[in-house]
Amino acid sequence: MSSLVQYTVESSVARLTLDSPHNRNALSSTLVEQLHQGLARATAEPGVRVVVLGHTGGTFCAGADLSEVAGRDPGDIAVDRAREMTTLLRAILESPLPVIGAVDGHVRAGGLGLVGACDLVVAGPQSSFALTEARIGVAPSIISLTLLPKMSPRAAGRYFVTGERFGAAEAAAIGLITMAADDVDAAVAGLTAEIAKGSPQGLATSKALTTAAILRGFDEHAEALTQQSARLFVSAEAHEGMLAFLQKRPPNWMK
Repeated sequence: MSSLVQYTVESSVARLTLDSPHNRNALSSTLVEQLHQGLARATAEPGVRVVVLGHTGGTFCAGADLSEVAGRDPGDIAVDRAREMTTLLRAILESPLPVIGAVDGHVRAGGLGLVGACDLVVAGPQSSFALTEARIGVAPSIISLTLLPKMSPRAAGRYFVTGERFGAAEAAAIGLITMAADDVDAAVAGLTAEIAKGSPQGLATSKALTTAAILRGFDEHAEALTQQSARLFVSAEAHEGMLAFLQKRPPNWMK
């Protein structure tokens, strides 16, 4: 199995680096599995107090890996992908270690779900964010579990439906990220140094206070959103939207 997530530890910091630039760090089954493994490894690592989730290349994460649909029943793949995503987001939230997202690139679709799941996020000047699902006939169903608790209601009402791109400063203003920074590495180093002063028990319990309500939302809504996501994915509108996207033409509802 190729390594799509690099794992390193330095002092109290474990780094998980998405390293699949050929497909813009898309959330393939392999990448998702390796992210799970990395989180578990960091939790078990003596002395680690914080995880930094970063990326190689100009894209933090482009969302689902649609190439894995080929040769499989689209209904099955839709449900599988939705459940994989829910499980991954929950793993980040449930981790006793604070997770910092270090972003300086494009973030699309499911990538925003990862951003929403992180406890803190620093984004640099090369960052851009967009929720373009509605443009291809689907919706940010699963990732709404982490985005709606973080984004302001007005911002969610705008960006969920417009699909507009916005940068790090706007992302910070609407609550999607913690801060915009010219130097992501320096800002992350400052945060990790402060977190490292906490005890394992203190950090885990303090984090749990901030994620408890989000996790309750998972229990209440995840299965319904999984089914919603699958229904949308196999619909005629979604088929047209994805085909139009691949063919670089307007979908039929724009004619």
